[in-house]
Amino acid sequence: MVLLKKVIMKKIKLIGVIGVFCFVLSSGFAKEYHVAIDGNDQNSGSAMKPFKSISAAAQAAMPGDVITVHEGVYRERINPPRGGEADSKRITYRAAEGEKVVIKGSEVIKGWTKVKNDTWKVRIPKTFFGDFNPYEDLIRGDWFNPKGRSHHTGAVYLNGHWLTEAAEKEDVMAPAGKEPLWFCNGKQAHGTGYLFNISSFTMGDTTIPATAYESQWGIQEEPSSEGGKCIGYINAGDGARYERIHTSQNIDKVKFRVASATKGGVIELRLNNANGELLGSCTVPETGGWQTWQTVEAKMKPHSGIKNLCLVFKGHGQEKTQDDEHTIIWVQFKDVNPNEANVEINVRQSIFYPDKPGRNYITVRGFKMMHAATNWAPPTAEQIGLIGTHWSKGWIIEDNDISYSVCTGLTLGKYGDEYDNTSQNSAEGYVKTIKRGLARGWSKENIGSHIVRNNNISHCEQAGIVGSLGAAFSTVIGNTIHDIHVRRLFGGAEMAGIKFHGAVDTLVSNNHIYRTKLGIWLDWMTQGTRVTGNLLHDNGPGRDLFAEVNHGPFLVDNNIMLSGEGILINSQGGAYVHNLIAGSVHVVVDENRRTPYLKEHSTEIAGLAPNLSGDDRHYNNIFVNSGLEPYDKAVLPVFMGGNVFCNDAKPSKHETGLIIQPDTDPAINLIPKNGSVYLHINLDKTWSEKATRKLVTTKLLGKAKTPDLPYLQPDGSPYQIDTDYFGNKRNVENPFPGPFAKPERDENDLKVW
Repeated sequence: MVLLKKVIMKKIKLIGVIGVFCFVLSSGFAKEYHVAIDGNDQNSGSAMKPFKSISAAAQAAMPGDVITVHEGVYRERINPPRGGEADSKRITYRAAEGEKVVIKGSEVIKGWTKVKNDTWKVRIPKTFFGDFNPYEDLIRGDWFNPKGRSHHTGAVYLNGHWLTEAAEKEDVMAPAGKEPLWFCNGKQAHGTGYLFNISSFTMGDTTIPATAYESQWGIQEEPSSEGGKCIGYINAGDGARYERIHTSQNIDKVKFRVASATKGGVIELRLNNANGELLGSCTVPETGGWQTWQTVEAKMKPHSGIKNLCLVFKGHGQEKTQDDEHTIIWVQFKDVNPNEANVEINVRQSIFYPDKPGRNYITVRGFKMMHAATNWAPPTAEQIGLIGTHWSKGWIIEDNDISYSVCTGLTLGKYGDEYDNTSQNSAEGYVKTIKRGLARGWSKENIGSHIVRNNNISHCEQAGIVGSLGAAFSTVIGNTIHDIHVRRLFGGAEMAGIKFHGAVDTLVSNNHIYRTKLGIWLDWMTQGTRVTGNLLHDNGPGRDLFAEVNHGPFLVDNNIMLSGEGILINSQGGAYVHNLIAGSVHVVVDENRRTPYLKEHSTEIAGLAPNLSGDDRHYNNIFVNSGLEPYDKAVLPVFMGGNVFCNDAKPSKHETGLIIQPDTDPAINLIPKNGSVYLHINLDKTWSEKATRKLVTTKLLGKAKTPDLPYLQPDGSPYQIDTDYFGNKRNVENPFPGPFAKPERDENDLKVW
């Protein structure tokens, strides 16, 4: 670039036409666009005439261009209309150096009126929200557990920190407690008493039994006096979803067989999901008994073809609890006048997320991004995060602060389609998702290869980083992830600091993960993956690491895992090397799920296999309180050597070259100091002499049984674990156990972060 610029300037001097060559220079190379709070979106985007919004710059930027955003608070959702063309020709979004740039998915709300006690309310015109209202958007999806109540993707923030959503309006009317609450008049579930039963509905000539394909809120199936089963004990707000209902004729009404021993209610028929287009509704009268059936009819918009339908059940008057023109929010503000404080509410689902897949080679650097109304992100649905890559390739997300996402902070997930959240929470459902992903281009050439580094990710109630299929071939390094799923108002199977499905040839390295439900959860097709040099502590009641239904090969090395529950292994083909594991170790068998293994360094499925215990390797680890005894009952062979067992940790019968020191207490203690974290640990320097250990290499590890593949690094090169947690060289003739190459003394204070 410098040489080329010199050549151009020489030509300028020779012919003396400065203006012509300046134009050539500016139009032939990458541009830098500027964004400033006092800018104007009608400007050119130059340093002197910046845009006002990041979105305006996104519309202008082409591959190779840079968008520099200057200090201020920006309230918008960035939907990049295009990506770059290659790693060397990407589109870069960056905060100006040394300037604090905040992007929020929230808006400031004033106009609060006091109700009573500490409770205030505000009426917000629905037009304020545009086409997305988080206070009408219920959290839902595969493997989600609402714990018997409804949850909205909306949130209320006081001075940047969120308040807790109440289950009932009455809870908000009481004086504020330690944790102030909020409540909205959006769609609510439960708490309104039994409503009615339904046994079937008829569309044209087709009668559909009322056995829900998907019942989102745990409604029950009961024997029906009309024969078969009915959906029983339906509460207001419950919903039942039916997949791919086929009608060959144009239908404009639906008949329901219902019974009600209460005051009755309303059935809404909606397209696709509980928040979908309203096709029709009908009133259900009180019938006087649970099994006293009546037929009611709902007029609906003309309908034909194959559709997913959702029945939503409401009590009388429930459909009127929400003002047709306004959203009403009640909030407890303890000793605070909200009109004089900084009160914000979620209005945007995400902050940086493309609406279409395949927007590749984008860099996002240096921003503080917060307040997103994200929904549940299971592996079988489109995973929308506060920031996300949306089924693309080659993103770099670095040096950002990502916080306060109702579900997930950063997503490297899959695309969305009509099969989202229709897996029936089954392994077979996810196998179908994988096959559809392959048909949609899941390969190293098209998807993944992202870099996520040096971000701070916190205050997300599902996951810090999640990725189904789309995290393959990626590097996740140097991130701090904390305060994930700490409120625990809802549950499910996807909560973790990092939760990946299909992390093929992915590197998870040097991350600090604490105060999460579960530190790192590697689920399905963890193959060619390396987890190394991570610091994990204070995670639970889950654990630091969960390897679920994988067949390997994958490597877990040089990690410091200090939570009360250390590792749960429901996989085979893993190698656990030079780790410090302070918590419990569990090994389980899962023969009921047949899950995929892949061809080497590929996403192509080689076969499906059950998840028997064993075929794992454990070399040169330090176990403090729980050991490898669970492997005594392993189904497949295991390989172990050079491990140290302290306190109550017990070895497996398969061990060789081990050291057992029940009287040795490492006295582990983490000490925060001046922005760093120090590990106090007692180690026995004589462990070097008491046993001889082997250097862990690809050759020593052999091959994982099911895929019949060797342990190789994500880039295909062989392993030689000759450096420690800090990158220090090990004694290759007899390496010291654990993540530290050789302690200088028995009692150590080590700066680990």
